[in-house]
Amino acid sequence: MKLPELKIGTKIARIPIIQGGMAIRLSTAKLAASVANQGGIGLIAASGMTNDELRYEIRLARSLTSGIVGINVMVAARKFSEIVKTAIDEGIDLVVAGAGFSRDMFGLGQESGTPIVPIVSSVKLAKISQRLGAAAIVVEGKEAGGHLGTDTSVRNLIPDIRRAVDIPVIAAGGVMNGQDIVDLIKMGANGVQMGTRFAASEESNAAPALKEFYLKARAEDVVVIQSPVGLPGRAVRNPFVEKILVGSVPVKTCDACLKNCKQNFCIIRALIRAQQGDVETGLVFTGEYIHRIKEILSVKEIFSRLQAEIAIID
Repeated sequence: MKLPELKIGTKIARIPIIQGGMAIRLSTAKLAASVANQGGIGLIAASGMTNDELRYEIRLARSLTSGIVGINVMVAARKFSEIVKTAIDEGIDLVVAGAGFSRDMFGLGQESGTPIVPIVSSVKLAKISQRLGAAAIVVEGKEAGGHLGTDTSVRNLIPDIRRAVDIPVIAAGGVMNGQDIVDLIKMGANGVQMGTRFAASEESNAAPALKEFYLKARAEDVVVIQSPVGLPGRAVRNPFVEKILVGSVPVKTCDACLKNCKQNFCIIRALIRAQQGDVETGLVFTGEYIHRIKEILSVKEIFSRLQAEIAIID
């Protein structure tokens, strides 16, 4: 099968693959630029970054690629608007927004013409997004890692949402190989978003200990917890997650990173610990099919294998 191009606003990706924006600091300039260089769309995970850090990462990515680079940011973040404005000022190609929904975000991109791409999990939000000016939507199913907006498979969501909107639809959740990509495009998706596969890549900013932890994860280790954001989240079972599953982990110091926080644990610090390699007391977000990843590969090799798999599919 020959893959279609993916057009979002005025930007055209030769390969219709968006790399998921995985925070905190898993998806930085090196990973985003590597994906962009392969013809996909790379995302910098902006949540948890300072404005200066985000500017640095965007400028670094620009020095490493002439391809398409965007940011991913949580709507639930207290500094959501500030982060988006900073990225737009730096000339970012698009903004992907998840972990919540805000009608105000579409206005942020109107003046500059920056595409705003919300992550949605229902026909209702897909229609609202199109009406408010979304350039595209990421439709995320239950198989996704991190914060979840539905318990429905992406394969069940795509057909109905495709019929409901005219803007590009990107399928996310459980996309691991070429067959998954072909299946979802045949269902009506214009492209796919892949997170977990790129988290376990050479260019991912995850510490070596975290990458090794990914490779050891079994299907039965993947669980759903309640996040302070107010949404369920998919993570790998470890001692920290075991504590969350049975109750709250007291917040000793609050960074006030969220607009509204359930205070059952500190998510920003837990994610940072994991990114730095603390797989005992860190929060390791993951997609449902992490157990299918058996080796850490370069982004170039991931794309090469995906394209080889797709080439032999009718």
